[in-house]
This record gives sequence, C-alpha cells and structure tokens, in this order.
Amino acid sequence: MTKEGELDIKDLELIDMDSETQPMTADGAVAAEKNGTVKIKVPEEEVKFTGLSKDELMKVAGTAGWVRTRWVLLGLFWLGWLGMLAGAIVIIVQAPRCQPIPEMNWWNDGPLYQIDDLAAFTEEGQIKGVEDKLDMLNQLKVKGLLLGPFHQAQANQLSTLDLQKIDPTKGTLEELKSLMEKAHKKGISVVLDLTPNYLGNKPWFSGGKSVEVMEKLKEAAKYWLDLGVDGIKVSDLGAASAMVDWQSIPDTTSNNDTESELPRKKALIGVVSGKSLTQVSELLNTSSVNLLVSDLLTNITGGLERAQAIELLLERNDQRNVGWTLGAATSTHLANEAKTPELVGLYQLLLFTLPGTPVFLYGDEIGLQAQGKESPMMLWDTEKPEEGAAVNDTAKADRLAREENRKWFKTLSDLRGKERSLLHGEYHTLSSSGSALAYLRLWDQSERFLVAVNWGSAPATLTPRSTGKAELPSEAMVRLSTDTELKVDAMVSLKAITLGPGRGVLLQFPFTS
Repeated sequence: MTKEGELDIKDLELIDMDSETQPMTADGAVAAEKNGTVKIKVPEEEVKFTGLSKDELMKVAGTAGWVRTRWVLLGLFWLGWLGMLAGAIVIIVQAPRCQPIPEMNWWNDGPLYQIDDLAAFTEEGQIKGVEDKLDMLNQLKVKGLLLGPFHQAQANQLSTLDLQKIDPTKGTLEELKSLMEKAHKKGISVVLDLTPNYLGNKPWFSGGKSVEVMEKLKEAAKYWLDLGVDGIKVSDLGAASAMVDWQSIPDTTSNNDTESELPRKKALIGVVSGKSLTQVSELLNTSSVNLLVSDLLTNITGGLERAQAIELLLERNDQRNVGWTLGAATSTHLANEAKTPELVGLYQLLLFTLPGTPVFLYGDEIGLQAQGKESPMMLWDTEKPEEGAAVNDTAKADRLAREENRKWFKTLSDLRGKERSLLHGEYHTLSSSGSALAYLRLWDQSERFLVAVNWGSAPATLTPRSTGKAELPSEAMVRLSTDTELKVDAMVSLKAITLGPGRGVLLQFPFTS
C-alpha cells in the first residue's frame, strides 16, 4: 500500500521511460505519437587525450626497445642512401658517353652565298643593293657572303691593279663598312674575292710577275682583314699556291684572328676547277686554306664515282675544310648544271646533306638560270600581282616554281643547322648505281638521316646496306621528299627504296643503343 500523494516507484520509472521515447516537435514539445523515436544519451563529460608529457616521453624513449628501433631505422636510411648512390654511379658508368662536338667555324655553320656580279644581283648594281637584301638572305640561314671581285683593275694590266680600292662603279668603302656592320648583326660574315686579274685571261697574270702580285695581295689581305672583313677568297688556287711566298697569305689570315664581342675567325677560301680528286685532296693538304671549293661534283657524274670521290676526299681531309658546289666554282648557276627543273631541288638536297660546306651562286635558291654568257638578273618577286589583273599563265607558273624552290631551299638550310648528324656527322655510302646514290649521316646519339637521290632519266631502286657504325632499321620516316610517291611522315621500308627520275628523299630514324 502506498500513502496518498505518493507515486509508486515503478510508476515513476514508467513515466520517465515514456517521456524519453516521445518524438520531438519543432517547438520542443513531445508529440503524441511514439513510433520511430530514437533514444539518445548525451555523456555528461567528454574525455580528451592529451598525449604523453615530456617526462613520460623521455622515459619511454630511453627504453631498450626504442633505442634498438632507432638504430635499425638509421641504419636502413644510410643503406638506402648508399644503394641509390651506387646505382647512380653504375648508370653513369654504363651509359654511352657523348662524343665531343668538334670545333666549328662560321663557314661550317650554314651555306655560303656567292655574289660575283653586283649589277646582276640588284637593280642598283652596287654594294648598297646587297645591304638592302640582307633580311631575305638571313631568312635562308646564309652564314657567309662571298662578294666580288670589285677592286680596281684593268684586264691583264698589273700596273693598274689596286686591291685596296673599290671600283667606283660598284660602290664606296663606306657602303662596304655599312654592309659588314649590318651583316654581322644578323650573324652573316663577309668575304672579299681578291683574285687579282679577274677581268683578264688568267687570274694571276702571265709571265714572271708572281712576286709583285703576291706582295700586293699580302698587303691587301692585311688591309681588308684589319678593316673587319671576315675572310678573303681567291680563284685558281692551284696556280696561286704554286707561287713564291704564297704561304704569307695564309699566315696573314691566321695572324689576324681576333677576339671581340662577336669572335669571328678569319677565313682563307680557295676555289679550283677542272682538277682531279687527287689534285683537290693535295691542295687541301698543302695550300693551308680554311675552305676549298671545287667542281668535283660537276665533273664526276656517275653515282658510284661520286660516292667514291666523296668517301676518298673525306677520308684524306677534314670535312670542315671541304666546300661542295654545283656551279659556283665556275660562276655557273645550279639550274644550268641541273639541266631540268626537277633536278634543282634534288641537287639542293644533295649539297645540304653532304659533309662539308654548301656553296651557292646567287639565284640558286630560286632555280635562276642563265640563257647565255651574261649573268642573269636576279628575280626577287617582292611585289604580288594586283587582284584581277591579267597574268600570263607561263609567268605565273614560273613565279610559283621560284617560290617553291626558295621554300625548299630554306627548309633544307634550316634543317641542316639544327641537326647535328647533318651539320658535322659521319658519312657512309649505303648504295649506288649509275645515276643514283644513297648514304647515311649520323652523329653519336642524335637522329640518323638517310639520303637517297636519283638524278637519272629513269626510275631507280636502291638497296641500302647496314654499316659497321649503324645498323639500319627495317623502315624509316620520310622527312623531306621531291617524289610524290613518298609522302612526308610516311614510313618507308629500307629493304629497297624506289625513286622516280630526278627525285630525292630524306629519311629519318632514331638512334638506338
């Protein structure tokens, strides 16, 4: 029995339990319904972990177990570090070493551009006109201008020869200085042709005058080199180098090398024509010239013979002293040597990919061709025809052909300057026939380039053979081509390369260790 006013203990527990299970409304009141309610107990106090104190930490860290653990971890760290160091050393030792880059001079860096007739090169017909065209020449990646001769002289008259004065009809000394200044800013060197009797029958005069001529030439060489000219050029090197006191000319050139804000080694460039391979090689070894330009490729026309001449010349001489041309050695345009328009692009490809320095005559970049003995006027095509104007179909086609030739020339020149294999790489003949040639250019771990050209009038198939220096892959990518059957970026099998008449291709494949 309970007293009045008192609740039974069990009733209180039931009431409390009943209130805890009531659902809450928005205002906090207990709802009438009890289904779906959740009982939540909120702890009175939240226990927080504060970690070990400093004294406790030092006590634990000093135990034997933790000391051993620290020593083990330290040992593992140093073992790992030493292992990585040893691995790096092994990789460095076993990795193929890079071949040292040979010392290159400015005449090895790009094509040389010969302007022997100022009247034909520009409308002004003077030195000033060359300066106005420097931007266009710079676009072709030209590294050197071979100018003249334009010194004062009369045909076969030694008494009138003055190698230190410019013919007034060709320009002034101030114009030459201005040309050199602006050319140097564009990375273009300037070389003067000092061939004495350039208007006469023989470049070096006739009969017992060598001592006087050499004295004049030595004085003129020193004068122009001191003035800032980057080199001198002489024709008929065979006759010149046989003269008494010839060695004074190379000595004068080498002694004039100077170091300045833009270091430029002085060059002595010799030109020969009609010489055999043996004679050209001998002159390279005995004349002390920095670069010898010959017409060997013009005189040797067979594929096998050209391959042998190239290999022998490079075997006996440094490629940095060899200049290749098809026409410039005799002031003949490449298009005249090529005979057909298709061969112009092919011969440009050949000259740019042979080891050595390519030398071109003005206008070779557009396929300019002489129609007679007179020097042809350079065609600049600087002005576009007006819209709607009647244009002769033949003239339009010729203009388009010149633009395509110039674009092709610029592409080759740009590629040669960027790729080490083409700039100073080794040369290896892979295949040759009567009118076709395939060869490999390679340098150390750089990209390899395979060149195949067919200058014949019929299709030719070449079968490249691997060399001891490089194993050929099964196929290579077409980098440049004048053959419509060989598209750029296409992969071509190297088991056999078929070229159309007058066509050439430049293939590329990577270095593999």
